[in-house]
Amino acid sequence: MSRIGKKPVEIPSGVDVKLLDSEIKVKGPKGELQWNFPANTAVSVRDKAIIVERADDQKKNRALHGLTRSLIANMVQGVTQGYQRVLDITGVGYRAQVQGKKIVLTLGYSHAVEFQLPEGITAAVDQKQTQITLTGVDKQKIGQVAANLRALRSPDAYKGKGLRYSGERLKLKVGKTGKK
Repeated sequence: MSRIGKKPVEIPSGVDVKLLDSEIKVKGPKGELQWNFPANTAVSVRDKAIIVERADDQKKNRALHGLTRSLIANMVQGVTQGYQRVLDITGVGYRAQVQGKKIVLTLGYSHAVEFQLPEGITAAVDQKQTQITLTGVDKQKIGQVAANLRALRSPDAYKGKGLRYSGERLKLKVGKTGKK
């Protein structure tokens, strides 16, 4: 048995879970999420907990057992506490501004880059305009938006200029002058 898969997911107060055929809907104070779980996986609600079981011990079903439980746990945490991802902007003149549902970034290109935020994701920029905080209920969507933003100007190998995740450590290369 999967150690993660057999652990029940506790349902906190204020969270409503509905099961329809192969779909689970989780509704909480921060929002609502839904997901179609795999066909050979059985999901049930017992005693304020979500139980995930698999049909048999085939390799594919064993692999999906723990994944299904983790995704459901992420849904429950998302609708109760939410998720956030912080990006730091490093570089002279590099900055960001939030204008409604889009982020306008100045990243050293000849033009400002406009990034449209998807539904359910909000962004905030600090006072210095060098830190972007993304918040939302869907962990996968937050991670994807953060990765797309980082890809606009990923940190360069020599000076480290660009967008990076907060707390990300970069190993900078030594330039020609440091070779002596």
